[in-house]
Amino acid sequence: MSQKSISIHDLPSNLPVFPLEGSLLLPRGQLPLNIFEPRYLQMFEDCLAKGRFLGILQPAPPSTPEEAAGPSKLMQTGCLGRITSFSETDDGRMVVSLTGVCRFRLDQEMPVTTPYRQVSANYRPFESDLIADVGALDVNRDGLLDVVRRYLDANGMTADWDGIEQSGNEALVNSLSIISPYGPQEKQALLEADSLAQRAEILIALTEMVLAQMASAQGSNDNSLQ
Repeated sequence: MSQKSISIHDLPSNLPVFPLEGSLLLPRGQLPLNIFEPRYLQMFEDCLAKGRFLGILQPAPPSTPEEAAGPSKLMQTGCLGRITSFSETDDGRMVVSLTGVCRFRLDQEMPVTTPYRQVSANYRPFESDLIADVGALDVNRDGLLDVVRRYLDANGMTADWDGIEQSGNEALVNSLSIISPYGPQEKQALLEADSLAQRAEILIALTEMVLAQMASAQGSNDNSLQ
């Protein structure tokens, strides 16, 4: 089934979820997974037989010691992905590529007999995720590319600028969000952004903060050497 033909009525109302702290999946983005725990290997096998869909959600930070001692709660917004490629390693791991389909709100966690968790998902708040490039023209592309260049230069890193220049705004913003080195809270903010333009602005703001911290630290080091 091509994603162009999918409506929210085609998406699974109940789905297995892979709780991954600090991981982010976005519509039409790619997330590699390295699956080795027996419960998630079982989930993978079950997903292959049922449309190849699974959800990516972050665990919610515990608010009490009792919560920290028990099973983690889940964040209320995640993203549905579809397994688009996989391979098995000699040691029994599965290396999987997951393609984002649509974000969802967690309605409730389901009682299960499976070793993995399952939730009831509501896609309606994010129905526009199924349409490629919604809001792409509103993205501050020049501002985003400028801050990416400065970040790479500050860290002595390079990038495939020909490939970046040829990327559409949606692919650029979402791929940068997925690979960004930010923490769980920042990744959740990127996931929950109301629009592609807002997601780009969050990326710009986060990166500007990191650059300012790096400049401040460098200034402190320079002063200590004087």
